[in-house]
Amino acid sequence: MAPKDSDTITRRRLVGTMSAGLAAAAVAGSATAAAAPASAGGSVKTARPQNPTTQYPRPPFPAQPQPWPGLASKMTPRPDHGEKSYRGSGRLAGRKALLTGGDSGIGRAAAIAFAREGADVAINYLPAEESDAQEVIALIRAEGRKAVAVPGDIRDEAFCKRLVAAAVEQLGGLDILVNNAARQQQRKSILELTTEDFDATFKTNVYAMFWITKAALPHMSAGASIINTASVQAVDPSANLLDYAQTKAAIVAFSKSLAKQLAPQGIRVNAIAPGPFWTPLQPSGGQPPDKLANFGGDTPLGRPGQPAEIAPLYVLLASAESSYCTGQVLGASGGTGKF
Repeated sequence: MAPKDSDTITRRRLVGTMSAGLAAAAVAGSATAAAAPASAGGSVKTARPQNPTTQYPRPPFPAQPQPWPGLASKMTPRPDHGEKSYRGSGRLAGRKALLTGGDSGIGRAAAIAFAREGADVAINYLPAEESDAQEVIALIRAEGRKAVAVPGDIRDEAFCKRLVAAAVEQLGGLDILVNNAARQQQRKSILELTTEDFDATFKTNVYAMFWITKAALPHMSAGASIINTASVQAVDPSANLLDYAQTKAAIVAFSKSLAKQLAPQGIRVNAIAPGPFWTPLQPSGGQPPDKLANFGGDTPLGRPGQPAEIAPLYVLLASAESSYCTGQVLGASGGTGKF
């Protein structure tokens, strides 16, 4: 018996309503400076579309050299880590995450997003970054989540083991690991790149990732996620970032190889490859002072990325929404198409 017209219309409306609800759920929690606040009646207004070329500050930027490792609080303009814009939707409820480099930049943005998605979060950072780190700890606790601060130098293997042990003990477990901390110090020539520089960069970016992951794995089980921060430098290295670019290529290979090892255990491993992002890495020796003024201006979008713009990728890879995604590298490079 053929359906009546009224039945067909009702079904179409039902399907349309369900589709709209699923679409809204898929994008809930994404970082956007344009998100409209809830109205007095509790309903949420439609977010306004934003032009990505003008959504955030564009160069030129003022001169602002800092000693390494740099502080986000001293940058002009101050980076947006999603402090006011990121809205969660429970995608990581009950999860327990450890992030290195969680005091500022991309690590800070991911830590804030994780907490607002319902995760308890431990962050690692250098003692010199304590002031930035305490801001992050306060933001995590403001969401009613457990926040654990573990300062220390990840270039030391013994500390890396203590870091993981402290996170597991204070969080009550571990199922998300983000290896994000990095050292980037530009040198014009290989002749200026000392063995000490080379060693420090590899210890921070590669050895620490290996040590921390190895220490974390015994505490992780099926459904856990490991996310490593690579870079577009892995495939398009700058002349003045010889050591840094090598480490980022190593991170890509590490992630792809480990993903194959751990797939049978149900543990996913992925990497994220940022392009030029406005973080303390840049004014604290990552870029030549004369180049910082136009940082990110050569991308198709004409500006550097803000940490808030990449945090949703970390949430995606940490959540069950990306359950069939392992051994992948997700890029965010302002239109360069390098990943």
